[in-house]
Amino acid sequence: MNYIGSKLSLLEFLEESISKVVGKNCNTFCDLFAGTGIVGRYFKKKGYKIIANDIQYYSYILNRHYIGNHKELKFLNLLKVIPGLIKIKEKDRKLFVCNYLSCINGIKGFIYNNYCVGGTKNNIIERQYFSDENGMRCDAIRQKIEEWKDKKFISGDEYYFLITSLIESIDKYANTASVYGAFLKKLKKTAQKRLLLKPAELIVNDQEHQVFNEDINSVVGKIEGDILYLDPPYNQRQYATNYHILETIARYDNPIIHGKTGLRDYQIQKSLYCSRTQVKKTFRDLILKAKAKYIFLSYNNEGLMSFNDIKEIMSLRGKYGNFTKEYSRFKADKSKNRKFIANKTVEYLHYVICN
Repeated sequence: MNYIGSKLSLLEFLEESISKVVGKNCNTFCDLFAGTGIVGRYFKKKGYKIIANDIQYYSYILNRHYIGNHKELKFLNLLKVIPGLIKIKEKDRKLFVCNYLSCINGIKGFIYNNYCVGGTKNNIIERQYFSDENGMRCDAIRQKIEEWKDKKFISGDEYYFLITSLIESIDKYANTASVYGAFLKKLKKTAQKRLLLKPAELIVNDQEHQVFNEDINSVVGKIEGDILYLDPPYNQRQYATNYHILETIARYDNPIIHGKTGLRDYQIQKSLYCSRTQVKKTFRDLILKAKAKYIFLSYNNEGLMSFNDIKEIMSLRGKYGNFTKEYSRFKADKSKNRKFIANKTVEYLHYVICN
């Protein structure tokens, strides 16, 4: 998924930098601004116990699967619905179930009725986030997964796997430049293709992990870990507005929506880390509450907090230091629509060895 602030290209930099600071007896990695779970997944594969959190529900769904799920999914109760599943090896059942869902008939549900041309035709605002076919297919798959959960044909672990697979799959067919703050006037080539449900990766290991869906300043006082990794928003751009349709697919709660983009209410998900007047105070509260041996913060040179702000606050807990890495800027829309100061930014990995 093309995600604002994704650390996919910086994973090796993070690991190399963190390994230079932490001791050998570190087993727990806390990723409390988890987003799509890219960092948590990486360190999960390295053998760490992961504690993940994000205030966005779609992020919780992704992390509940990628981090929380750590055993093979067997779909035993789904045999009542799909008898042929019994002939499939356990490790291949995820793909089999996804293929089954890819073949069900589409229906005109909330996504079609609000985010496709066919569903919004003759309305004051016609939206085209998905093709009509893919909107209906998304609705059908999402409703079938919920039906299976309600009838106890699938377990919680299987439910989160399937919703994750749908969120990541439908995102590949979205008729957007990148995020969901706007849609394109004409269907681009990838949006014209037929939605196929691709199974999300399952990371199997022997660790028990934890996943939360709370405000970070609330959850940080409840958990303890060796390494606390923080990747907050850097600017005033709220994630809730940029990924609102994924939030609606995750919740499938038929929300009241408004405006050209069909935005759902997101007041309870607004992040103070996107507020120029609140971020420093909020960050200080977080750092002072944290129960960790080491705290790391990813932040770039154009963020709301200055380098000196961060150094001052993190130094309250112990010995401060930092690493730097230059990388390409994330562009959520075309350059002609947004003026960028530079094509490159400097990523700082601040850290403190806590007293």
